[in-house]
Amino acid sequence: MPLLSWQLWLARQLVIDTPLPWQKPQTNLTFGRVAQGFAALLVRIGSPACSPKPRGKSLGWKSGRKRDPYPRFPIIKNALLVPKGQQRHP
Repeated sequence: MPLLSWQLWLARQLVIDTPLPWQKPQTNLTFGRVAQGFAALLVRIGSPACSPKPRGKSLGWKSGRKRDPYPRFPIIKNALLVPKGQQRHP
């Protein structure tokens, strides 16, 4: 909360008062009025947030790119089961 108050206090000189139809225009803006105009300020100065990830269907493989073949691994077969207590002799 204190960080938000500081941001609003520092932005009060940069924000233009855009009152709603039932509000009177003000010269000294309150925190609420600054918060109303803060979105317009962020549009002007930009946001440090990353752009959103693309959603929806994938673009797929790039044309001309060759795909690596699926790696084949040797088949490993398990040895015969030996009852507990006995050793397996080769």
